Amino acid sequence: MREIIAAVFIIGGLLVFILSLIGVFRFKYVLNRMHAAALGDTLGLGLIVVGLIILSVNFFTSAKLLLIIFFFWLSSPIATHSIAKVEMLTNKNYEERVHEK
Repeated sequence: MREIIAAVFIIGGLLVFILSLIGVFRFKYVLNRMHAAALGDTLGLGLIVVGLIILSVNFFTSAKLLLIIFFFWLSSPIATHSIAKVEMLTNKNYEERVHEK
């Protein structure tokens, strides 16, 4: 039973990564692509690691996996924000594209 629940979480994480990958290639603008990639990082990785925690029988392995989730949930928004800020500061035509619609 534990393996089935873990498999559901891992497959769910893989589906989120696949949807994120499709979003990265489908969207036209950098900021939209970054949003799709950030969702894959946080939700996809979180689901996969939760599935691995369920499979883990060792407490220390589970603790290490929780630290991986914690690190990615702290670092991913910071990295995404930094890249978005650089995009906004270096792209001269961004305001024209936003007000184009």
